[in-house]
Amino acid sequence: MTAKVAIVTGANKGIGFAIVRGLCKRFDGDVYLTSRDVERGNNAVEELKKEGLNPKYHQLDITDKHSLEVFRDYIKKNYDGIDVLVNNAAIAFKNSATEPVSVQAEQTLFVNYFCLVSACEVLFPLLKTGARVVNVSSSAGHLSKIPSAELRRKFIDPGLTVPQLSELMQGFINASKQGTHAAEWGNSSYAVSKVGVTAMTMVHQRTLADKDIKINAVHPGFVDTDMTSHKGMLTIEQGAEAPLYLALDAPDSIKGQFVWFTKEIVSWDEESRWRILSRFSL
Repeated sequence: MTAKVAIVTGANKGIGFAIVRGLCKRFDGDVYLTSRDVERGNNAVEELKKEGLNPKYHQLDITDKHSLEVFRDYIKKNYDGIDVLVNNAAIAFKNSATEPVSVQAEQTLFVNYFCLVSACEVLFPLLKTGARVVNVSSSAGHLSKIPSAELRRKFIDPGLTVPQLSELMQGFINASKQGTHAAEWGNSSYAVSKVGVTAMTMVHQRTLADKDIKINAVHPGFVDTDMTSHKGMLTIEQGAEAPLYLALDAPDSIKGQFVWFTKEIVSWDEESRWRILSRFSL
């Protein structure tokens, strides 16, 4: 059990698929394309094999605790641990969605935040010393998307824990059910879910720093995918560039950061999301 292993969730299409393609070309080890649907996942693997690449496949539904545990046990049996984990799986309601805000809030946060928390709880014990974790966030995951200054202060509290963050996320769901969410949280369940993902990145980095694990959140850009109704201007290959940079190339000093698709570190807790802390060449 000496082979390195990289894992990408929600990878049968879109940015996740392109990340797997990039890892297969450059990562010195096994690359797992995972997906909820087995048929779609296997079809994606076959497509990459036609390109001369050799990804491996395993079913993984982050909304299913049993699926997470089966996958964990498989990795534990066959590898010494996880070298790269790209948390890509997510959902988004369309702008034209007719579901009530409360339904959109509960379902979006369930998948994008709470199930990601569960996935990390199950898989993080397998992370090797020096491992890299990339959480696919969004420009919507910038803290400036939260109108309330009091809430923003809670998100950047240096003592914030994952259970406390989860309470904050549940607070948005509760407010959406009461119709009182807009003033403090805004109207986008997707934005709140991705703010949660970015905040969780910072919390996990603090708690795992002693293992030299690098955890970063990334905005992959506005990409032409099903999730954006194919309105994005970037190709999936372009959307994969920053996640691949963090997974393979970024200096070890880049950890607990919010990274733009241009490979720039963006100050997450400043009012302007455009305040650049560091710049790296494409």
